[in-house]
Amino acid sequence: MTTPTAESSGQFALGDRTVHRIGYGAMQLSGPHVMGPPADRDGAVAVLRRAVELGVDHIDTSDYYGPHVTNEIIREALHPYADDLTIVTKVGARRTPDGQWPEALGADELRQAVHDNLDHLGVDAMDVVNLRMPGFAEPVQRSMAEPMETLAALQQEGLVKHIGVSNVTLQMYAEAKSIAPVVCVQNHYNLVNRSDDAMVDALAREGVAYVPFFPLGGFNPLQSAALESVARTLETTPMEVALAWLLARSPNLVLIPGTKSIAHLEQNLEAAMRRLGPVEMAELDRIGGDGTLDPDL
Repeated sequence: MTTPTAESSGQFALGDRTVHRIGYGAMQLSGPHVMGPPADRDGAVAVLRRAVELGVDHIDTSDYYGPHVTNEIIREALHPYADDLTIVTKVGARRTPDGQWPEALGADELRQAVHDNLDHLGVDAMDVVNLRMPGFAEPVQRSMAEPMETLAALQQEGLVKHIGVSNVTLQMYAEAKSIAPVVCVQNHYNLVNRSDDAMVDALAREGVAYVPFFPLGGFNPLQSAALESVARTLETTPMEVALAWLLARSPNLVLIPGTKSIAHLEQNLEAAMRRLGPVEMAELDRIGGDGTLDPDL
């Protein structure tokens, strides 16, 4: 069997960078509840190195994963970084000793967060910094002005090459890009959580990347069962089908599935080789719900 690679997923632009449409999300490389070190640090290093071997050239991280843990593992595994590797981080929150994620959107907090990422990753400038706004199930409408102005200043200073935004509405995105260019939006979106359909299409017209998180988050039991049925028909896994659907949904979707396992990493990359036809797409679209999260999941 041919080893799957990220090259099969195609490419899309992040500012002046071009990345394969399947990247890697590093959040799972830290310990339980995204706190502390992983049980198998050597395994985490091996997963990152294997990802790059298989063509992954876009790694999504944050210094508040651990905190600091994932960035330190990325540095151990991959530094000095290849010229074509794009590392994307996010700022806007901090971690408390009990694992909470309070917002950290003040100018001093954002500046410190960017410097923490630079220090722990061992780079002079971040390729992309996503401004993560508060909220979980859906964005909380609020002004982007002050935090975006801080990131724009850091960009002018040469510490940030490109700016993205995360957990935002179309109105918030419009305000953000009026302050500084925005190269990507990272929001909650998947087969059943389709509330951002209009944003996906609007960004595609602008040539801006949309990076969905929680590709299997928020499915109710009936939706999960229906997805599993499609996966059995296609002789693959629900995750692979969900990722393949996202790749087929729009050419500007750039995916960042995460895993601690090399075998699972390779399964995720197999989604790039999966071509869903009109029948499969129609069946999957019927699974889609109203985009609300099931409180029991």
